[in-house]
Amino acid sequence: MTAEHIVPQPPDAPNTTEPGLAGGGVAALLLGAMLAGASMGLLSPTTGDTASNWIDPTLLLMISLLLFELRPKSIVQGFGNLRFLGLTWVANFLIIPFIGFGIASLFLSGQPLLFTGLVIYFMSPCTDWFLGFTRMARGDTALGTALIPINMLTQILLFPVWLWLFTRHTGLVDFASIPGTLAEWFVVPLIAAQVLRFALDKLLPDASFQFVVRWVGHIVPVVIAALILQIFAANIGVIAAHADAFATILLAIFLFFVATFILGELLSKFAGLDHPKHALLSMTTAARNAPMMLAITAVAIPDQPLILAALVIGMLIEFPHLTALKQILLRQAGQQAVVAS
Repeated sequence: MTAEHIVPQPPDAPNTTEPGLAGGGVAALLLGAMLAGASMGLLSPTTGDTASNWIDPTLLLMISLLLFELRPKSIVQGFGNLRFLGLTWVANFLIIPFIGFGIASLFLSGQPLLFTGLVIYFMSPCTDWFLGFTRMARGDTALGTALIPINMLTQILLFPVWLWLFTRHTGLVDFASIPGTLAEWFVVPLIAAQVLRFALDKLLPDASFQFVVRWVGHIVPVVIAALILQIFAANIGVIAAHADAFATILLAIFLFFVATFILGELLSKFAGLDHPKHALLSMTTAARNAPMMLAITAVAIPDQPLILAALVIGMLIEFPHLTALKQILLRQAGQQAVVAS
């Protein structure tokens, strides 16, 4: 396996040829939305109140688009790599949540709202843009598509469990209401989105269907940005009152990324992974699913803007980290190619 090897993608894989809105573009978009929303809320409180009325419809749209992108049949493609899928599942859902809980407890145990937001951010692996960075790092994107439905469905099912385990002492969450909330906001949209996807797949020519799928992928970051703008416009007063804690959040997230990098290196050596799988493991354990967690948290723990702000900050820091991780993985691939030659 050389450093120049690129694993082909299946036809149904996301468009990950270039980072596009999965790279620096989305970071700028989200930061711009945060600043624009904060400015709107500060300059015109009435506008902020109006923006808050649109949060629920925007949430529902974002959830529906994210669930439309879900490809359950890609799980079948990963059946030949159950060992890798099992290793990744253990890392993402058994090891990393406890690493994240430990780091959040170390830095924010005295601030339950920001602590809860940070824990939620840490416990949920990415289901979308990690594939773009995986491909740029010459990782196995074909196998990575199998992780998307596994990661998404697992984290939705485990969300009440992790929340109860890690935040029950904060008194912030009505755990009894979470199953019904998830059913209303995610099970019904999941069924509707997948029925629509199936119908379009059967009714449209393949080229037209792939065009629709690509454009859904392009629209998702824009809708996320709109949601962030609305959240900050409606809640900038509360968020600004805790601005001094954001430096602590930055440090905690930085240490989390260092810890996940070390974990990826150790697990890759332990399992004897080649570079494509090593790159995939590193990216899926580093990238977090802030958009989906933003949606779940907004409906499961309503009217808590500080929790949502912690998720947005994590999302902004994540892109520079993934870019740096890509460069490290490419350097490793080049060194391996030199040794092999």
